[in-house]
Amino acid sequence: MDKINCFKAYDIRGKVPSELDVELVYKIGVAYAKYIDAEKIVIGRDVRRSSDALFDALSKGLNDNGVDVIDLGLCGTEMVYYATPALEADGGIMITASHNPPEYNGMKFVKRNSVPVGYDSGLNVVEKMILNNDLSPLSHDPGDTRQHDIMNGFINNLKKFYNVDRINPLKVVVNAGNGCAGLALDKLESKLPIKMIKIFNEPDSDFPNGVPNPLLPENRQSTIDAINQNHSDLGVAWDGDYDRCFLFDEKGNFIEGYYIVGLLAKSILKKNPGEKIVHDPRLIWNTIDVVNKAGGKTVVSPSGHAFIKQKMREVNAIYGGEMSAHHYFRDNAYSDSGMIPFLLIMQLMSEENKPLSKLVEEMIESYPCSGEINSKIDNPAKKIEELAKKYSDGNQDRLDGLSVEYNNWRFNLRMSNTEPIIRLNVESKGDVKLMKEKTEELLRTIRS
Repeated sequence: MDKINCFKAYDIRGKVPSELDVELVYKIGVAYAKYIDAEKIVIGRDVRRSSDALFDALSKGLNDNGVDVIDLGLCGTEMVYYATPALEADGGIMITASHNPPEYNGMKFVKRNSVPVGYDSGLNVVEKMILNNDLSPLSHDPGDTRQHDIMNGFINNLKKFYNVDRINPLKVVVNAGNGCAGLALDKLESKLPIKMIKIFNEPDSDFPNGVPNPLLPENRQSTIDAINQNHSDLGVAWDGDYDRCFLFDEKGNFIEGYYIVGLLAKSILKKNPGEKIVHDPRLIWNTIDVVNKAGGKTVVSPSGHAFIKQKMREVNAIYGGEMSAHHYFRDNAYSDSGMIPFLLIMQLMSEENKPLSKLVEEMIESYPCSGEINSKIDNPAKKIEELAKKYSDGNQDRLDGLSVEYNNWRFNLRMSNTEPIIRLNVESKGDVKLMKEKTEELLRTIRS
């Protein structure tokens, strides 16, 4: 055996207990402690039923290796990103499977200062130590585990990203999806001048209202209905560990994460001219246009949090955005947050005195896009080469999958890291009809 199935490109994730059980999690704790030679590690966890048992196994593995564990309890991933530098820990681990179904769980890892650890930047070493049974403790003095409530510090830290005096008394639907976001929203509520209309706010490991993944169209209706029934100014929905938020305008329209990247970049550059903005290569034209007009500089990076964070650190970018609704901030340890975009968008709506639909209208008209379309096929790598040949007259790029650009339209095709799936994104310059035609043309070839 030279591979452990639940070790993925960016984290550890799998079904419990068939792919991820307490015995393996204990070994992960021992190996991770040895790998980063830690003395103190913070651990948070999401609401899943298996999270407590996995926490116990993980903290025991760390304690047995001489590591002190700071238990943050039930929280969001961004709270681990905040707590790791705030508590001067050597690393942080979030027990979560984010938007996956209830039977899944997993772990996201960071080193000191919340530098991410993905498969190629350390999890491969941890995996090898487990496979080789290289798990003898470094220290014979066991560490201890203590609880620490980081919520107030986390909420206060958010204040450096927004000005409460510049937010109007908006009416906002907030949908925590029965994940952990509700705990933070309850704390934030008294600090904001808005009226929160809360739906699915209570953490519930059974996810009775569906898996908290607002990227699935079937999971959006509850937010849309609440916006329409309450005549709200805005709707926001989070995934399970709330490192991503998804926005809906006052009409109940879901706004693609691509345009939120442009909106946040524009807002941030207004106050910080000349700064660098990192973006992923799936959809790019709107971001480049907005950033250039706002006097900033764009830097493209492969998709995925480990790559974006690394690139942001390299070029000292103030903000990084992915169309998948991950938004990263330099002053947030270069980490992604689901709360900061929510706060910034409300402030932008208030300052501009415009609804969200008006703020994104021009961007959507100028650069219509397909949104990400997934296709399950047998041989994704072969299919990408087939399409590269078919569209060889376009300007091609292989930074992340295959990007092909023409004068007035472009597309990006990527393989999933974990499934036999191809992900397609298409955009055009102001031509919805052309974008739709090319999307259908590409899908016919992909699925033939």
